[in-house]
Amino acid sequence: MFFMKPKAECSPADVQQALSDPDCVVIDCRTPGEVAGGTVSGALVRDWMGGEFQAKAGELDTSKTYYLYCRSGNRSGQAAAFLKSQGFQKVYNAGAYDGLTGL
Repeated sequence: MFFMKPKAECSPADVQQALSDPDCVVIDCRTPGEVAGGTVSGALVRDWMGGEFQAKAGELDTSKTYYLYCRSGNRSGQAAAFLKSQGFQKVYNAGAYDGLTGL
């Protein structure tokens, strides 16, 4: 048995463009320990595993576009599905942080 990374729903270029768009929000869904090793500059940090993401989802503007990432794309995929279940329409799993380093 092996693990496959979930497929990203957008490109690193999409995420880079979103960082300068006031109608877009980039969210890092990783743990504080993972984030300590680096994050996308300008990304909002909300830990999915620790429950911070879920607890603070109500603070997010449903009219904005969201790009989520984590270590492998799995947690950000779960977080994207969660936001969609809460009525958010424009949510994209940007996949793994290693594909976004340097942004």
